[in-house]
Amino acid sequence: MKLQSDPHSGANTITGYGDGYVEINRTPYSHAVLLSSDGEILEWAVKSFDELSVGDFSQMAALKPELILIGTGTRQRFPKPELLKTLIEAKIGFEVMDSQAACRTYNILVGEGRQVLLALIVEAL
Repeated sequence: MKLQSDPHSGANTITGYGDGYVEINRTPYSHAVLLSSDGEILEWAVKSFDELSVGDFSQMAALKPELILIGTGTRQRFPKPELLKTLIEAKIGFEVMDSQAACRTYNILVGEGRQVLLALIVEAL
């Protein structure tokens, strides 16, 4: 699916997504990413939801976003509470949803000027 972006905003936006890829600023990625509205696009070492570790959540928290959207792949799955402990202790809000919903929500929040981090699992085909 293609999404519209505001090329004048200067923020990182999701411009498309589909099976096995996400398109950020019109560049396709076939691996998991950590994406902030105004920062780097970081390759995230997570290959699947089942691989999530405490270290992954510490990495997210270290980026100090206002809110984290966690895209869990093709379906919504909730991380174990012990994984979320780092975010809770850092008082960082988070939402968990399937990756396509996370992409759409990320673009809306970026459009509102929010400091959001998208932690997106892109499942291989």
